[in-house]
Amino acid sequence: MTDNIGTERDAFDVAWATSQLHAEHRQETSALQGGVDKLTAVVGQPGFVAVLAALIVAWVLANLAAAGLGLRPADPPPFSWLQGAASTGALIMATLILTTQRREDQLANHRAQLILELTVVNDQKASKIIELLEEYRRDNPAVSDRVDDTAAAMSTPSDTGAVLGAIKEIQENLD
Repeated sequence: MTDNIGTERDAFDVAWATSQLHAEHRQETSALQGGVDKLTAVVGQPGFVAVLAALIVAWVLANLAAAGLGLRPADPPPFSWLQGAASTGALIMATLILTTQRREDQLANHRAQLILELTVVNDQKASKIIELLEEYRRDNPAVSDRVDDTAAAMSTPSDTGAVLGAIKEIQENLD
C-alpha cells in the first residue's frame, strides 16, 4: 500500500511540475506574443484556408466579371494587387509561424530538461535499490551469497558525462 502511495505521490509531483512549467510559460507570455499565438491559431485552422481560397476566387471572378461587363476592373489580370497581397500575407504568416514555433521550442526545451533531470534521478534511485538488494543478499544468512557482476554494474549510476560524450561522438560521425 505504501508503494502505491509513493508512486502516486511521484506521479502527482511530476504532473504538478509539468503544469507549473506550462503556467510559468503562459505567465511569461507578453500581450504581443499572446496575440501572435492567437492569430497563428486562427490562421492554422482548415476553415481559414477555405475562406482564404474563397476570397481569392471571388477576387479573380469579380475582376474578370467587371472586365466582361465592360467595366474597369479594380485589379485586372495578371492581378498584381492580388499577387502583392498574397506575397505580403505569406511573409506575415511565415513570421507568425516562426515566432510561435520559437516560443513553443522554449517550452519543449524546458520540458526536455525536466524529463532529463527526472531520468537521472530515477537512474540514481534504481542504482541505489539494486545496491541495497545486493547488500541484503550478502548480509542475509538465509540467502546464498554469490557474485553477480550484472547487479554490481547496475548498482552504479550511469555516467551522464560519458553518455553525453558518446551522443556527441555519434552525432559527429553522422554529420
